Amino acid sequence: MNKKKIFNDPVYGFISFPHEILYDLINHPYFQRLRRIGQMGLSHYVYPGALHTRFHHALGSLHLMTQAIQVLREKGVSISEKESEGVSIAILLHDIGHGPFSHALEKVFIDLSHEKLSLGIMEELNIEFSGKLDLAVEIFKNNYHRRFLNQLVSSQLDMDRMDYLNRDSFFTGVAEGVIAYDRIIKMLNVRENELLIEEKGIYSIEKFLLSRKLMYWQVYLHKTSIIAEQMLLQFIKLLKIDLQKNHHNLCSDSLSLFLNQSINEIEFQNNRSEIIAKYVKIDDIDIYSLLKKFTTSSNFLLNLLANGLINRNLFKIEISTHPIKSNIINERLLNIQEKYDIKNKIARQLILKGNESNQAYITLKDEIKILYKDGSILPLSLGVDYITQTKKITKYFVCYPPMR
Repeated sequence: MNKKKIFNDPVYGFISFPHEILYDLINHPYFQRLRRIGQMGLSHYVYPGALHTRFHHALGSLHLMTQAIQVLREKGVSISEKESEGVSIAILLHDIGHGPFSHALEKVFIDLSHEKLSLGIMEELNIEFSGKLDLAVEIFKNNYHRRFLNQLVSSQLDMDRMDYLNRDSFFTGVAEGVIAYDRIIKMLNVRENELLIEEKGIYSIEKFLLSRKLMYWQVYLHKTSIIAEQMLLQFIKLLKIDLQKNHHNLCSDSLSLFLNQSINEIEFQNNRSEIIAKYVKIDDIDIYSLLKKFTTSSNFLLNLLANGLINRNLFKIEISTHPIKSNIINERLLNIQEKYDIKNKIARQLILKGNESNQAYITLKDEIKILYKDGSILPLSLGVDYITQTKKITKYFVCYPPMR
């Protein structure tokens, strides 16, 4: 029986994939969980349409990978069916390790990046699939000798970035994020196992980098998104402390494990199968359920944060290009104490400060390489007159409850 299906994707239209194992992986419960993991955290508090999921993004990235393989083959790049299958699996599963609300709660439940968690889950699936993911794992780890396959999955010009910029732009309605993904893919080439962009694609790459820069400041690091995600992060941190003191039985066994324990990389590797079996059972719904429960809590801090997030009564934020001065923080602290009639120790838990950085293009390593008509190859930074996206910009912030 042919397992191949057609998906109607809102961004790319009707899409399908060449390898049947991809459909087995898509149907697996570990992958189906991505339907319940939001792609953009709490950005829908700013852009109401941004409710798409990691499931959508994974399928979109796989679709672009399928197109890239076809283009490279047409240009004479030898890619075997086994390699095509391996790199397709790698991109399909590249984000399977994301936890609830994606980047908003990165490392909160397990002190590991989502990339390392994705690798761990891929290795568990490989056991279940009797080694059929061997090559995908090697490509994902960048251990395979044909480096360009890993670059298609993870680099400054990979199918992951191309899909999320295009998709997030579509669902937020932010036109600045639209990129010429189809032209960029048509300009891909390979020399000595390295992924290159043909000279004709330089301007499309510059637009791609500019779009990424604009999307970060206008969408991913929008001030309201920062506020909401900082509130959610603080809610989980305070909830962990509260559970240790009061031993509430408020959630599933799986979520309880991660709220009551701090799991580091060593513990993860020593008990990987058991931890992953529980990790893949938690999603955004579990966190929303906790937030709803604590809207009636007697714990002042958890109650305030939960109600603020559920009802979108968000904190205020001050942003600066320099670290926030201590006198400003102390002034806000006194205002909180006065308004809510609480002690200094409690008020301090409502001052949320930090910083966010954005650098659209990095010139120090793994640069995008340009293949010129004369056969020469140069890094992008040496092949164009001026790239405005290389400067790292850091903004500092402090969030606090509304004073009125």
